[in-house]
Amino acid sequence: MPLHSLASLPHGAYLGLWRLTETVDELLPLLPYPTVYQALYPAGRDPTRAAQWAAGRLLVHALLLKVTTTPATLANDANGRPYLPTLPDYAVSLSHSGEWVAGIVAPQGRVGIDVELIRGKAQKLASRFLSEAERADAGDDATKYSLYWSAKETLYKLHSRRGLVFKEQLLLDPFWLREAGELTAHLLLKNSRSQHQLMYLRPAPGYVLTYCVESLSEL
Repeated sequence: MPLHSLASLPHGAYLGLWRLTETVDELLPLLPYPTVYQALYPAGRDPTRAAQWAAGRLLVHALLLKVTTTPATLANDANGRPYLPTLPDYAVSLSHSGEWVAGIVAPQGRVGIDVELIRGKAQKLASRFLSEAERADAGDDATKYSLYWSAKETLYKLHSRRGLVFKEQLLLDPFWLREAGELTAHLLLKNSRSQHQLMYLRPAPGYVLTYCVESLSEL
């Protein structure tokens, strides 16, 4: 069971990484509450996505052991956002790409996380999700394009608002690319604007990860 790491974050949150090497048939018997998850299992998914689904739930349960003793299972709301029905004040976010699954659980507030395999697709689609200033900042750096995409996905998950235009309403300040660092992001809504600090790192060669944890006092 390749649970890669669990790390504490501000506001009582925990971040976890799972390196996915198992098949779905190997992962499903490891899930707690089998009756619940059998009913929630997304039948018809290809084997890779099914394995990511199972690994994500195993990762959430590993994170929950760090923050609570209350029994809980993971569900998804009508918008597909993960939540814990028996722990309504808790925040949870999941992401997967390639062989990595990433997750955050916090006892309160709001969280978002996204992991991305660095590839040319983000650069090819840049005109759809990056502003002109962001594209100029990314230049020809494939890692930066993937990091911009990941950060916008994290900000989107943080707010869970449908219909947002990524290149106009989810914006990031220019940044110097390092192994790990902080990004300043802005959410521009019709009647409000807000600023958010996102963290980024490279969990493994060829991947980038972004996340954000906000306490109730920051909302």
